[in-house]
Amino acid sequence: MPSLLRSPFAPEPPFTHGQAPKTAVLFCNLGTPDAPTPAAVRRFLAEFLGDHRVVEIPRLLWLLILHGIILRVRPAKSAAKYATIWTPEGSPLKVWTEKQAKLLQGWLGQRGHAVKVYYAMRYGSTSIASQLDMLKAQGVSRVLILPAYPQYSATTTASIFDAVYTWAARTRLIPELRFVNRYHDHTGYIGALAASVRKHWQHNGRPDQLVMSFHGVPERTLHLGDPYHCECMKTARLLAEALGLTRDQFKVTFQSRLGRAKWLEPYTEPTLIALGQSGVRRVDVICPGFNCDGLETLEEINQEGREAFLHAGGKEFHYIPCLNDNNEWITALCDITVQHMAGWPTQAPVDTGALEASRAAAIALGARQ
Repeated sequence: MPSLLRSPFAPEPPFTHGQAPKTAVLFCNLGTPDAPTPAAVRRFLAEFLGDHRVVEIPRLLWLLILHGIILRVRPAKSAAKYATIWTPEGSPLKVWTEKQAKLLQGWLGQRGHAVKVYYAMRYGSTSIASQLDMLKAQGVSRVLILPAYPQYSATTTASIFDAVYTWAARTRLIPELRFVNRYHDHTGYIGALAASVRKHWQHNGRPDQLVMSFHGVPERTLHLGDPYHCECMKTARLLAEALGLTRDQFKVTFQSRLGRAKWLEPYTEPTLIALGQSGVRRVDVICPGFNCDGLETLEEINQEGREAFLHAGGKEFHYIPCLNDNNEWITALCDITVQHMAGWPTQAPVDTGALEASRAAAIALGARQ
């Protein structure tokens, strides 16, 4: 029989009275395998596809399918795809996520906010729990959870929140937490997307069709109350308006379908094939729901999508990269962060010694004059 005196919480350092409040931002992305190998991909997929938020079918049945079939077949195929986009620095998704976090901290510092920004991955290494443990060890008392997903979905945004809540459930002294749910219609985000498209068109001319491809989710999530589809459509509409496009000059599609269930339509690759077959000469594809380039953009769109369109009769395919480290995007991310930290003490502390020295120097200079 378990002892009634046994604490369910892990040991923590003793609370220090009078400790100055510290604020941090945890920038959370999906995650990536540690290497483009079947073993690393298998570990990653087991965690990712094992999340009940990602696959919403009866748990026992899904685990039998996942471990009995998918994790025996898919890792080798996915590893080969990852190998085509891997860089000397590692996974593009991780490289860009880490860089965005560093740039965001710099932008905030320039605005006078003494805030630490760290990144975390929902699946794989640099986990959300390990980063929150590290922030607590540093004495951070306020944490803004900032997902890398502009559009809210239970399959992505809510799963990040689940990881935070799970960590909090075993933590005695929980920092003050705030969560950014969405920024799909934020003017800075839309402006950054539009600027990236305009820059591409200035160098390469304009296409016959602009395809806006978002990550897909099962259609049933829409009927169950998930706002993701509506938010994707609003992002697309606002981007089209910012670019001055008419309704026949762009298409909204959904990619990365998994399994046989009906997902949000129209699907990206069949749309590209249909465009090529109909005589459309050039398409440009942008993926507004992805802030960082990764497998879904660099391989699925820029390789598989390109091949599908050209094979169907298209003549010219352009992929417009994700926002990555664009200045307009980091500025927008900074605006979003500042907005959600409102009321928190984030200003750098005043160095009273330096202030007194400056006052003394000013008095001395006035006396000499």
